[in-house]
Amino acid sequence: MGFGNKWKRMMEAVLAISGTAILVFFGNGLEPRWPLMWIAFVPVLWFALGSTAWQAGLVAFAGMLLGCLNYWSYFGVLGAPHAAWFINSGLIALMFAVGVLLMRALVRRGAIWRAWIALPAWWVAFEYVRNLIWPHGSGGSLAYSQLNFVPFLQLASLAGPWGMGFVLMLFPAGLALGIHLWGPARGQAVRVLGVTVGVVAAALLFGAARLAARQPGPEVRVGLVASDVSHGVVDPGAPALRLFEQYAQQAEGLIARGARVVVMPEDLAVIVDPDTGGADGMFQPIADRTGSVLVIGMNHVKGAGQGARHYNEARIYTPGAAARGYDKEHLLPPFETSIFTPGTSRVVFAAPGQATGQMWGVAICKDYDFTDPARSYGRSGAGLMLAPAWDFHVDAFWHGHIAVMRAVEDGFSLVRSARGGFMTVADDRGRVVAENASDSAPFATLLATVAAGHDRTLFQSWGDWFGWFAIALLAVVLARLVVGSRGTPSD
Repeated sequence: MGFGNKWKRMMEAVLAISGTAILVFFGNGLEPRWPLMWIAFVPVLWFALGSTAWQAGLVAFAGMLLGCLNYWSYFGVLGAPHAAWFINSGLIALMFAVGVLLMRALVRRGAIWRAWIALPAWWVAFEYVRNLIWPHGSGGSLAYSQLNFVPFLQLASLAGPWGMGFVLMLFPAGLALGIHLWGPARGQAVRVLGVTVGVVAAALLFGAARLAARQPGPEVRVGLVASDVSHGVVDPGAPALRLFEQYAQQAEGLIARGARVVVMPEDLAVIVDPDTGGADGMFQPIADRTGSVLVIGMNHVKGAGQGARHYNEARIYTPGAAARGYDKEHLLPPFETSIFTPGTSRVVFAAPGQATGQMWGVAICKDYDFTDPARSYGRSGAGLMLAPAWDFHVDAFWHGHIAVMRAVEDGFSLVRSARGGFMTVADDRGRVVAENASDSAPFATLLATVAAGHDRTLFQSWGDWFGWFAIALLAVVLARLVVGSRGTPSD
């Protein structure tokens, strides 16, 4: 290869890396521009299919790694060392590069259709397995780049984030294959492009049909309160009671305006057994007098001395019943894992005053980063999920709307009240009915009406079936490499 050709290939590599890095940087992350992710990987895939293996792997790795710089500052907000970003983003970039090399190897062997599904299958298998062992669950899934693309979001009701991630990878793979084959095999290029567009069109047609259907059940007036005036967790005793009294006043105001349930943020103040009567004596009479439900987050200390345990509890007040608590199941490391004991049970209760027996449930903030416990609540028939939360301001949209995907997956509406973020009300189609920032007032409030009936979904019934389906597809793809090759050999 002459100097001119080497220079040309180097420039093509730089352009491919830059194109993918820029598109991933802005298309994914904490405030994603969802259309960009549909083409983000085309530059490096186009380059890889016409390059040597080491060139393809290096360009794919670099493009993805640089794109992941959109999370650099977030790791600082979380107090994580820069090494944590390199480890996490390096693994993501490495897995992407391996998937690109797998796709390229199959194209070299003439296995075009297996090459088409190779990268999506590899990527979803990686994301699904990581979700099983990672303390942040599905939090890093590329599917969350599409939270604002509501028609496509409906695919989550069938296959969860795994199905969405598969299609999101399948589209650029099909485009890159079509471009690569256009000269030497135009007919096959047209077929690949046609099927690729057909898959996306089918997903969007399903989404449009689901959006046109009405969520079942009655509508409920919901209220949310959040305040960023107190930046930490308030001490037990008089300071905690003063804060609770302020929240109680706001809750009563929302109830007077028609709210049948009021949700407040998580981990607001410490209460210590047996001194829970102050909080209960403040909120339970409101529930009894108004027939409304109140949910508020507390750091509940149970036991004494060295045997004392802290629970991140959502304390639930329903009319005519004793206060009950839901303890947060999935804790944020290291902030919460060093303090709290994880919960092991769920809370589902009949909506007060509903003759039809509508069921409501409660889970807290990071619980919604995982496909369960939300799926368990869906299987219990919950039509409305109440979610106290606490975000980091910078992740207000991203983290708050991850929970909205759980609503789509499992057929319930969501009422999520976060300090350091947004108060969000969304229906089971992922449409945000109302939203307000927690720092919009000393005590910000939100009042909205949302459907509260449960709508059964395939994902709720079958669970993470598409994650296993992707692993099976990957096995078929890898078998093609093992069994033999035909067409142009790999280098």
